[in-house]
Amino acid sequence: MKHCRLPTTILAGMASLLGTGAATAAPAPVTLTIHADTPGAVINPAIYGQFAEHLGRLIYEGIWVGEGSAIPNTRGYRNDVVIALKELGVPVLRWPGGCFADEYHWREGVGPRESRPRKVNTNWGGVVEDNSFGTHEFMDFAELIGADAYVNGNVGTGTPQEMADWLEYMTSDTDSTLAQLRRKNGRDKPWKVKYFAVGNETWGCGGNMRPEYYADLYRHYVTFLKTPEGNKPLRIASGSNGSGLQWTEVLMREAAKYMDAISVHYYTLPTGKWDVKGAATNFTEKEWWATINRTLRMSQILIDHSKIMDKYDPEKRVGLYVDEWGTWYDTEPGSNPGFLYQQNTLRDAMVAAVNLNIFHGHADRVRMTNIAQMVNVLQAMILTDKEKMLLTPTYHVFHMYKPFRGATALPVSASANLAEAAEGALLSVSAARGTDGRLHIAVANTDPRETQHVTFKVTGMVPRGFSGQILTATEMDAHNTFARREAVKPAAFNSARVQQGVVQFDVPTKSIIVLSETGK
Repeated sequence: MKHCRLPTTILAGMASLLGTGAATAAPAPVTLTIHADTPGAVINPAIYGQFAEHLGRLIYEGIWVGEGSAIPNTRGYRNDVVIALKELGVPVLRWPGGCFADEYHWREGVGPRESRPRKVNTNWGGVVEDNSFGTHEFMDFAELIGADAYVNGNVGTGTPQEMADWLEYMTSDTDSTLAQLRRKNGRDKPWKVKYFAVGNETWGCGGNMRPEYYADLYRHYVTFLKTPEGNKPLRIASGSNGSGLQWTEVLMREAAKYMDAISVHYYTLPTGKWDVKGAATNFTEKEWWATINRTLRMSQILIDHSKIMDKYDPEKRVGLYVDEWGTWYDTEPGSNPGFLYQQNTLRDAMVAAVNLNIFHGHADRVRMTNIAQMVNVLQAMILTDKEKMLLTPTYHVFHMYKPFRGATALPVSASANLAEAAEGALLSVSAARGTDGRLHIAVANTDPRETQHVTFKVTGMVPRGFSGQILTATEMDAHNTFARREAVKPAAFNSARVQQGVVQFDVPTKSIIVLSETGK
């Protein structure tokens, strides 16, 4: 039987995915092959990165409550959120934006908090930003949760001098005036800044620039970003939205040798329309499928941008960072529209799993991604309400996928008859070999009606027993609330059978399964 090697780990099982997704017949068993004998790239742990912007209740209440808060905290950081994020093992955290970054002036966020200026957050809700969470608070928080720091510099309203000074303030170990100012403000040793971006969405909220203009600006700014040996951040150019191929073309042509990475942003909207995006809950099966289809576009976006990058950078030195991605719905009724607060359901968990599988399939070029955003904003890991806190289904997916961090991606192929599976069926699959040699498999069945029976053949190794977890629920919009914080959570999954080197198991409707080899 003819087999097709797929360019990514997304396995579509029908031609009419853009329809309602209603299955018309029992799905045929799906046979897949994991090619352990032809390993791919290492999955950079930074693919599991997070994003924290000064937006809504993310920073203030979500992370920072201040030392005098009645909410239990450590130096002002709320304890329950810190514990959850440390358990998740956040590899990298991007800050302070987003659109906020290009109106952020770092000097306003250092020194005594009572002396810091109060400004209006013109991007997000028109609320007062008191700058009580600034450089010291962010860098300390990143260290507290064990995350690498990704700092986004201000091009839109800033200057090369301001950006250079900020990096010197954070990284210098000399007795310069800026280094001494950092020490005066409470930090003796310099921080490690692993990633630094020159602007954000400079094609839009970051300045409405043309790519040619930004390419020159980028080259200008990055020339003056000088840091000590051993503390040089990876330099990130502000990239395009998902469809902005010309932007990537111009930036790679004009400035590739000056960058270590270029970003790309893509959000999943059920309707594809920014004025009416769709609700986070109480949606139909048609909206479920529309969301899955739109998130699948991520695969082609990465293919298209990678082709351009390959033309100018065949050695793949420059990384492609998807430093904003996730679902974006209409805000929850009764909340400030500028705060972008939305509920997080099983559908969001499915979107997370599908995208992580896509990123694994492009690990040779995609070396960091940052889901938007960490707490209380868009597709959040965590939701809070004053002293209350809960973990979302998306958090649980990120936790289930932890074995893939630093593992080597393994190609997955499907038999040509995969397209004969029932209408509406779609599997998203990823496989990897851990640093300890164990095989890890992730399967997401996006079909809300039909269970999928899967058979995995493995070339290049003999699989042994497997155990893992499954995340699913009865309702498509099942979600956790402050009254029922564990309505959606992972359960043990031990139903995988291994016979003569073949792995078989059933993947229930709208479920996500992650398995790891046990060695038995």
